[in-house]
Amino acid sequence: MTRAAILALVVIAPLAGCSTSTPQTYDLSAAIAAPQRATSAQLAVREPIASLDLDSQRILVRTGPETIAYLSGAQWSDRLPALVQNRLVQTFQNAKMLRSVSVANAGFAADYSLQLDIRAFELDVSHSQAVVDIAAKIIAERDGGRVVAARIFKNSAPAGGDSGPDAAVALNAALSPVMKEIVAFAAGAI
Repeated sequence: MTRAAILALVVIAPLAGCSTSTPQTYDLSAAIAAPQRATSAQLAVREPIASLDLDSQRILVRTGPETIAYLSGAQWSDRLPALVQNRLVQTFQNAKMLRSVSVANAGFAADYSLQLDIRAFELDVSHSQAVVDIAAKIIAERDGGRVVAARIFKNSAPAGGDSGPDAAVALNAALSPVMKEIVAFAAGAI
């Protein structure tokens, strides 16, 4: 072998083992919430709390009552808590009820904050459905952090299968009514 051929093998051989296929990436969409009564309040949506299995880009699949896995070859476009936070902010913006709504950060002083806990966000293959379960609290920031209202939102949607596209469509369909209900819940509490 020539020196150039040996050098090419040394460079290419390690790269051949790195050529794994990139997972398909899926997104969620903001809901079009019914317009709510306008208020001059400002709302900060905190990044949702989620268990370690949900705090990921991976799409969770429930294969049995006590068993979970991740959907092979599929992922969310961002970590699930950040993705839900951003789509919920957009849903609030679509409802045009608040003077200002934003993700919670150090530079935004809000009257209220919305604290979320993603309790379930999964494709349940044994029941062929997507399941979304989110607990929400409205906190009065200018009143010492007092909890104004709290509620749990649950919804499910049929899944056409267990592929990436089927899971993304079903989970998006299950999440959309939950986001609309959270907006209406906040409108009644603020």
